[in-house]
Amino acid sequence: MRERLVVIGGDAAGMSAASQARRTRGPDELEIVAFERGGYTSYSACGIPYWVGGDVAGPEKLIARTPEEHRAREIDLRMRTEVVELDVAGRRVRARDLESGGEYWTGYDKLVLATGAVPVRPALPGIDAPGVHGVHTLDDGRALLESLGSASGRRAVVVGGGYIGVEMAEALLGLGYEVTVVTRGEEPMSTLDPDMGRLVREGMRGMGIEVVVGAEVTKVLTGADGRVRAVATGDAEFPADVVVLGIGVRPRTELARAAGLPLGASGGLLTDTAMRVRGLTDVWAGGDCVEVLDLVSGRERYVPLGTHANKHGQVIGTNAAGGYATFPGVVGTAVSKVCDLEIGRTGLLERDAREAGLRYVTATVESTGRAGYYPGAAAMTVKMLAERRTGRLLGVQIVGRDGAAKRVDVAAVALTAGMTVERMTALDLGYAPPFSPVWDPVLVAARKATSKVREAGW
Repeated sequence: MRERLVVIGGDAAGMSAASQARRTRGPDELEIVAFERGGYTSYSACGIPYWVGGDVAGPEKLIARTPEEHRAREIDLRMRTEVVELDVAGRRVRARDLESGGEYWTGYDKLVLATGAVPVRPALPGIDAPGVHGVHTLDDGRALLESLGSASGRRAVVVGGGYIGVEMAEALLGLGYEVTVVTRGEEPMSTLDPDMGRLVREGMRGMGIEVVVGAEVTKVLTGADGRVRAVATGDAEFPADVVVLGIGVRPRTELARAAGLPLGASGGLLTDTAMRVRGLTDVWAGGDCVEVLDLVSGRERYVPLGTHANKHGQVIGTNAAGGYATFPGVVGTAVSKVCDLEIGRTGLLERDAREAGLRYVTATVESTGRAGYYPGAAAMTVKMLAERRTGRLLGVQIVGRDGAAKRVDVAAVALTAGMTVERMTALDLGYAPPFSPVWDPVLVAARKATSKVREAGW
């Protein structure tokens, strides 16, 4: 008897799950119905700042697979259709056609929740004024480009100093805008410790980007035409012809909450290692709507990244089609850049380690990405955290130029393997003057962290 798999969400996790399930079982054995509320599928939201900045030619370059391509693989993909209710007991979902307004129920044997995330958009006066934009979807990117084309001036304010905030600051700077980044954090990039975030702030200011820290936006001010003219904080105003919101996202789990499904501290769905929703047999969840296991702290954590979403989809599709696969967890690796300044992090920050009850030491070193005598050698700073008692690596942050960010991958592998910093010092990494000093900066940090652990009485 043919089973029906229903997928809610048509981006990375959802369509990866649908595609993997189809590869595993043919249409005569498994019917696949997918619902997507938007107008695009399987696209890279991470690429939107580079499209806006002109590095990517157009939105079609960010689409990995179109609805037509999914349908050609025997997936019944229903676009502009939003699922508005889950009936887990009755094994059915209620969907609304956003064009006609009509609603209908669809039954399922197996269900995948890949509802993604929703941008944080604070309820501030003027927040919905023309000229104020988020950058979460391709439609958002298109609207922002149109707004930039019609803006009367060249002043931009970016609200938020995280990944999207700094990447959009670069894009707008490249378009000739006078850019101000306003963040309520102690430093930009709250995914770094403040001492490393300070390096990012100093680098951005050196590029001509004004960074205002410790500032809470209270309202968006508009002109006589109703369009944005400034952003206000408690004691200042920052003129703006366009405003970009980069405050972050939260899991889109209203459906799951209404259906009584288990949610974690951040509001993300809780799953087992097979990505099955806890307590349910034939319901899976993945992507930006779930919390995942942090392999370093052992706690659940919300990490909305496309890399994880695609892996979740592969695991879910395999399991939903009758196979077996697991997603063990994450170590929290992420990279970004602002112009030529690269930013990388993996593992725990100091605050994460404290919250997990871990005692730790830190080591910070300055080095170069190439041999010091080789042309183009540029500085980078590496910060490393190690557990005080055992010497186990807990986290690494890197800020610098010339290949700094991807060096964090070495630390990500070491974290996944549970290595100590002393063991890391013997890693057989590649060396040649154009690529690295004799002692790679990550290994220099590991040596210093090893000394700190020994001094602490290991």
